[in-house]
Amino acid sequence: MLSPKKVKWRKQQKGRMKGKAYRGNRLVYGEYGLQAVTCGYLTNRQIEAARIAISRETKRGGKVFIKVFPDKSLSKKPAEVRMGKGKGSPEQWVAVVKPGRILFEVQGIPKDISEKALRLAMYKLPIKTKIVSKEAMEQ
Repeated sequence: MLSPKKVKWRKQQKGRMKGKAYRGNRLVYGEYGLQAVTCGYLTNRQIEAARIAISRETKRGGKVFIKVFPDKSLSKKPAEVRMGKGKGSPEQWVAVVKPGRILFEVQGIPKDISEKALRLAMYKLPIKTKIVSKEAMEQ
């Protein structure tokens, strides 16, 4: 699973997910990619599940690039605990995703196989996504 080796602060504030992604919104390495349409959090388990789905469908041919990293900690208080007494302990790592962000890229795989693999990865993610290609983005 993806998670940071070391962080400066264990707990983070929630923040806001407004606006669209200005960074990481273009295909850089691959010919086809998965682009976020809505905003949300992607946990390290969801990213891993999508990666496995892509690599299984492509039969480990070509190359898969993961363009998001879960570097934000989400804390949670245990069940049936009274209010107060501080913030809960960090439970999971998430990546903050804004609309337009490229999540995965594939390279060296034919169009039909790569689109099928990315479609399988779409089903594993909690946000709406679409498949984009390099030639369609350059026009």
